[in-house]
Amino acid sequence: MSREQLIDKAVATALEVAGNVKPDQMDAPTPCAEFDVRKLVNHLLFWGPSLNGAARKEPVPTPAASESDVDLTEGDWAADLAAVLRDRADAWREPAAWEGTTTLGGPQEMPAPMIGAMVLGETVVHTWDLARVTGQAPSWDADLLEFLHADLLQTSQMGRDMGIYGPEVPVAADAPLIERIVGLTGRTP
Repeated sequence: MSREQLIDKAVATALEVAGNVKPDQMDAPTPCAEFDVRKLVNHLLFWGPSLNGAARKEPVPTPAASESDVDLTEGDWAADLAAVLRDRADAWREPAAWEGTTTLGGPQEMPAPMIGAMVLGETVVHTWDLARVTGQAPSWDADLLEFLHADLLQTSQMGRDMGIYGPEVPVAADAPLIERIVGLTGRTP
C-alpha cells in the first residue's frame, strides 16, 4: 500500500472514533498528559489547517488565537473535526503532497515525506488517545501501523528532543503494533 493510501486508513479510523465521543467525556484526561478530550479536540482543530496545507504546499497563516482559545461550545465541533480530517485525506492522498519540501506554516522547509509521516503519526496517535479515554477499541490497518512504527523507530528520538513526545515507555516486543507505536511517543498503552 502506498503512503498516499495510508492517510485514508488513518482518517477513516479517526472519523469513527471522533464520531463516538460523547459530550460528557470532554473533561476526561487523555493519555497525552497535557490534554483532556476538549483540549485535544482544540489541538486537532487548531493545527488541522496547517497539516493539511502542508500537503498542498500552501502557506496557512497561523491563527491569531492559541489552540486553547478554540470554543467547542460554538457550532458543531464534531462536524468541524470531520471536515478537517476529510480534507487531510484529500490533501495527503495526492502523490505530489509527498514530493519536494513543505512547511507547517513557518519559514522552515522540511522534506514533504517527513511531514507526511508526521501527519500520519499525529492522526493515528491522537486517535488512539481519544479512543483510549472514551473506551473505544478501534481496529487499525496493519500496513498503516507498520509504516508508522518503522518511521517512529527512526524519528521518535528527534520528537523527544523537540518536546513533542515524552520519554519512551518500554513495551514488549511482541505487543500489538499500536501499543509499540504509542510507547515510542511516551504513552503507556
